[in-house]
Amino acid sequence: MITLSARALITGAFTTLALSTPMGAASASPVDPPSPQTQKDLDQSMRGEAFANASYRLYAAQAERENLPSVARLFERTADVELGEHFRESAELSGLVRSDAENLRAAEAGETYESRTMYPGFARDAKAGGDTRAAKRFSEIARDEGKHARAFGAALRAVESGAVESGGGAMPKPPEAEPEQVPQGPPEVRAQRTKTDLDKALHGEALAYAKYHEFAEHAENPAVGKLFRGAADVELHEHFAGEAKLAGLVGDTRANLTKAVAGERYESQTMYPTFAKRAEEAGDSKAAARFSNDAEDEAGHARAFQQALDELS
Repeated sequence: MITLSARALITGAFTTLALSTPMGAASASPVDPPSPQTQKDLDQSMRGEAFANASYRLYAAQAERENLPSVARLFERTADVELGEHFRESAELSGLVRSDAENLRAAEAGETYESRTMYPGFARDAKAGGDTRAAKRFSEIARDEGKHARAFGAALRAVESGAVESGGGAMPKPPEAEPEQVPQGPPEVRAQRTKTDLDKALHGEALAYAKYHEFAEHAENPAVGKLFRGAADVELHEHFAGEAKLAGLVGDTRANLTKAVAGERYESQTMYPTFAKRAEEAGDSKAAARFSNDAEDEAGHARAFQQALDELS
């Protein structure tokens, strides 16, 4: 999946509200809430799975550009597992999804934080470090997140007032993404502070995509689902992609496979076994079983990526 150094935790209201709340009517909640440590481990798992999903899709596109369709399919299939199985199952255990109103409220708070605090701060850091291109990008994303916050707020008011019905016109129009291609290339930033901010931003956008995707899948109202899907596409195909280009996230396929092997081995041999042991000791048997299964899956991913890498030699 991803390396230990890639596991920067994004701070702020968005993560706090959306990753620490019990599940509501939109999805079945666990019988017993996980222990604080298990909850923390579930949060880290979701961040890692979301980042792997987003990164592997960019690696797949690079493999296609290098005329390596089998490697591209491998990255795509693995990305599907990371999001559709690992992230989703950890989300269920952690209680990520609640009612439409609660999901919209959490999303509005998170987008407000990003638009007013996080990204403006990143833009100032980048400008001070001489990374003007990154400063401009951060400012653009701040404006986008402000629009998302207002849209989620309007949707929340419509849901709470009962003004919106299935497909009703009271809901804001979903945003449309302007996808950005991310070919291989070196980092476009120089200052270490900018690089650190980019790492946080990348993890945050990947997580936002995964969460909004999950909120959309469990939406009680189709119009709410459409709004979350539109925002998710912007976070992944526009924000994450633009930041990935600045960070030089994508290398050639050999380099991308090498990173993937190292990350999957770390998760299968160290991270998930540690999480499973702690969950078992805390009496969180379902989470322990989930972490153990994830470790086995990640070991399989590591073997598949290593085989693909060997075949390139």
